[in-house]
Amino acid sequence: MMRTLENDLSIIARISAVGVILKVISESTLLSFVAIARVTEDSWTTCAVLDLIGFGLKVGDPLDVTTTLCREVHASQDSILINHASADTRYCSHPTPKQYGFESYISVPIFRRDGSFFGTLCALDPEPANLDETKTLAMMSSFTHLLSLEIETQENLIETESKLLDEKLTAKSREHFLALVGHDLRNPLFSICAGAQRLLKTPREDQERSLVELIHSSAQRALRMVEDIFDFSRGQLGNGIPLAKEERGNLELHLRQVVNEPQATYPDRCIESAVNTLGTVYCDCDRLVQLLSNLTANAIQHGNPQSPILIRAEVENGLLTLSVHNDGEPLSENILSGLFQPYWRASRTTLQTNLQQGLGIGLYIVNEIARSHGGHMKVDSNRDSGTVFTLTMPVNR
Repeated sequence: MMRTLENDLSIIARISAVGVILKVISESTLLSFVAIARVTEDSWTTCAVLDLIGFGLKVGDPLDVTTTLCREVHASQDSILINHASADTRYCSHPTPKQYGFESYISVPIFRRDGSFFGTLCALDPEPANLDETKTLAMMSSFTHLLSLEIETQENLIETESKLLDEKLTAKSREHFLALVGHDLRNPLFSICAGAQRLLKTPREDQERSLVELIHSSAQRALRMVEDIFDFSRGQLGNGIPLAKEERGNLELHLRQVVNEPQATYPDRCIESAVNTLGTVYCDCDRLVQLLSNLTANAIQHGNPQSPILIRAEVENGLLTLSVHNDGEPLSENILSGLFQPYWRASRTTLQTNLQQGLGIGLYIVNEIARSHGGHMKVDSNRDSGTVFTLTMPVNR
């Protein structure tokens, strides 16, 4: 972060121990004015102050640094302790004690952790003192060391908070943008799908028909991405993914249909299913189909293309279990920890790869659908048994 005067004043204000430090110094030394000052070669500014003598300085107030002994501390990088200025041969004719009306004085440098000079911890009183130089400077140095640690901590905290705020603002803007883009894309994509479907109903040459089928499947995939955008935006903007739950007695038929859909686009991939009769399930059927479709697409993209994908569904003890298994490289702990976060992808090597794999919010939506049904997602991944995504949710209200 930038080391401006405003930032440094803010840092000292955030250190809760400052007030106690100033009070302990005053009570230990019997000096009535104690302050933390930010000192540079050409400025002196009050950062914190305990004023029991009406000296008049407040936080943010400056002094002409050329009139202060803190300037000498800055130049020498060393402490100053004066018990009786008018009787001290070094300071009896010095203008600073006379200008500010003090007899006893301490100033100890405060260094940042990188070794740069921050300022001073100083104290003074109009009356002479009888301070043990070794013990007093040791105490003051302990406090300046503590302040140095706290300054670094607060700098890091402020920088982290700033980054988090920037990320939140960026994320919020991105989510609004996605919602707007999704809305603008939906209508033309519907038109493309409808036009392609109409063309497919008329006799065509094989090559021409293949092209129309490609247009149709690509437009449908783009529409699914747009729906993902809307679902993501609803979830992130606080509205949640809407559900239309009802008692469904034929859920297994819809889930089995999901198994058949990828065969047209991925004819070389083997997808096996063991979807049992599930009875009556209280759910949003379309959302569970969407969940299974996203998990199947994920298995196709990231699984071993030489091994089959296995989809299972069963009901036992009042719980629906729906799982998708694929072989392939096991997922690392780092990947597992962020798997259901927005924009996750296993591969981010190129822009082309990203575009081919989608928006990276499919698994986020899977997790949100599971949560909305009162269920949860679980992922198991190892080299021997492959990767399994499992939904577990209650079948009743």
